Amino acid sequence: MSSKHFIDDPTHLVNTALHSLTLANPNVALDSDSKIVYRRPSHDKPQVSIISGGGSGHEPSFGAMVGPGMLSAAVAGTIFASPSAEQVRTAIAHRVDTSRGVLVVVMNYTGDVLNFGMAVEKAKAAGLPVDMVVVGDDVGVGRAKAGKVGRRGIAGTVLVLKIAGALAAQGRSLGEVAKVARLAADNIVSVGASLEHVHVPGRAVGAQDDTLAQGEVEIGMGIHNEAGSERAKLHLPRLVGRMLAQLLDSSDEDRAFLKVNSNEVVLMINNLGSVSVLEMGGITTEVVTQLGSSYGIHPVRIITGTFMTSLNGLGFSVSLLNVVNTDVAGPGMMELLDAGAEVTGWSAPIRKETWEAKNVATRTDERGHDEQVKPSGLRMDKSIVKERLELALDRVIAAEPEITRYDTVVGDGDCGIGLKRGAEAVLKHIGQTDLTDDPLLTLASIIPIVESTMDGTSGALYAIFLNALARALRSLPSGDLTPSSWAEALQQSCDALSKYTPARPGDRTLVDALYPFIQVLGKTRDVKKAAEAAKKAADETRGMQASLGRAVYVGGKGFEQVPDPGAFGLACFFGGLAGGGDEEWERV
Repeated sequence: MSSKHFIDDPTHLVNTALHSLTLANPNVALDSDSKIVYRRPSHDKPQVSIISGGGSGHEPSFGAMVGPGMLSAAVAGTIFASPSAEQVRTAIAHRVDTSRGVLVVVMNYTGDVLNFGMAVEKAKAAGLPVDMVVVGDDVGVGRAKAGKVGRRGIAGTVLVLKIAGALAAQGRSLGEVAKVARLAADNIVSVGASLEHVHVPGRAVGAQDDTLAQGEVEIGMGIHNEAGSERAKLHLPRLVGRMLAQLLDSSDEDRAFLKVNSNEVVLMINNLGSVSVLEMGGITTEVVTQLGSSYGIHPVRIITGTFMTSLNGLGFSVSLLNVVNTDVAGPGMMELLDAGAEVTGWSAPIRKETWEAKNVATRTDERGHDEQVKPSGLRMDKSIVKERLELALDRVIAAEPEITRYDTVVGDGDCGIGLKRGAEAVLKHIGQTDLTDDPLLTLASIIPIVESTMDGTSGALYAIFLNALARALRSLPSGDLTPSSWAEALQQSCDALSKYTPARPGDRTLVDALYPFIQVLGKTRDVKKAAEAAKKAADETRGMQASLGRAVYVGGKGFEQVPDPGAFGLACFFGGLAGGGDEEWERV
């Protein structure tokens, strides 16, 4: 893989790339604080607003698809990590027109589903008409291996956005737009292949997955370096044949997700980032030729280009859309796909009239302030709270290199950085804030820090858990907080978290450390014993095969060598909370 970049600072890279979209398309503006690209206000008739997004690194998805005929807004996370729920909530509530409703379309990745889902639920609770569609079109990982996670969302998602955006532009209702978006998502299959993993700017060389051998290709590689179904040395014709079989072989029970029975099929061939235009032409010819000769499929539309990348990925993906009746009076899928879209990430050009209009309108309304948290009547010695929190956060920060090493083996290497970033922000906050003896007020002041600094799956899980903990503390009777009271509140928070994730002990996630801590604390009222139970449980994830999260897609036997990074990081936090020193809490 190439580790050379013109911009090595990932934060600067994402921010400047987002800003560039406003330079290339007069239709769009940028909320730089929340990393939201959105359509400028205009005098066009109100329509259903469509919002999508995800981690950066997949450009032109999704920011370059904002504009008339496609998205109303796109929310960006850091590279390969989902945006926070607060970013998404801001987009829904403040950066698009909500008068006709809002449709959120998100790819099937745990962090994206959790964060976008949390924002959707908050918007619904505020009375906004919002619906959400999750797209999982990748057949590279079959049913057996994907398990509870299901299919990943990849480039076929772009076709869903195009069809839904065109229907929304015609003034259709939220129900109709959501229905057709789901129908399109249900009729798309995709698979990718790559000759090499990619290097994330700003990440140390060597903190990556292993490289592929010369001439070797990974079939089904995900857009975040995730492993696919196999590695093999294949020339292009055999590679394309293998990929088309995964898409179309109805006898493959592990991958027969869609029976292509329509006379109309749309083919999209997507560049993952660094395949030359010349090679893309050769690949397109090979795919179209084999579709006709082996399957009798002659696509009614052939769309080829760069739509959803994996940074500078040396690979491509193939998507097939089965064109079916939308059951919506008026336009069919083909008409919607052919409709103009004034965005730089699709094929339609920006109209001359748009440039000459020189529209400089922006949305400047600020996000609403949350209602001030009222005192709870609960009491804890603030000096002890601060001391223990500092110990716990320092332990997480010190453990970052080890957590990153573990996550490099079984994930994408960002778990340690995310935990460290959140821990440093909270540590800074409690160092600059005059804490009170009311633990609820302390927790309420910390929650926004976690929500804004920790992204990805673990950030969403921690945010949901802490919000539920605040609600649980508020339900307790006034007085001094005891370990028993904490155990009761933590158990309520655990119950709330279980509604948003299927993760349970044994799935190799952070809950492997969370549940034992709460259970032992409830039984013994001893924080140190509870922390020891969490440490033991985190150690026992070594050799445990993952059932959830990105680790599901990572091949090899790395899970036998290291514990789950999230469980290990949480165990480190609990160790500090219990007051254990470094000599007592050696590496798991």
